[in-house]
Amino acid sequence: MNKTGKFDKVYLGAVAGFVVPILVSMTVWSFSSGKYTLGEQINRIVNADIVSHIISLCVFPNIFLFLLLMHLDLLRATRGVLGITIFWAVLVFAVKFLL
Repeated sequence: MNKTGKFDKVYLGAVAGFVVPILVSMTVWSFSSGKYTLGEQINRIVNADIVSHIISLCVFPNIFLFLLLMHLDLLRATRGVLGITIFWAVLVFAVKFLL
């Protein structure tokens, strides 16, 4: 087993695929919010009716994570990232069309 083999787990890919969009959203908020708290910023996003757009943009870096894991030949972890990305896509669909 190579050195990266211990990271080739579906659950690690799923956790990474879930955490990366949250980290991206927190990073964007910290650089762009200025005078708004997190709650105020979320209220502004909800009132502007752009929740699905924001979620989609925050999930976009999962593509780079997916490609990195594919390049490193961590196929099980790649499955986890893909599964969570599909979950995010279903969430975007639900927010956009059902709410």
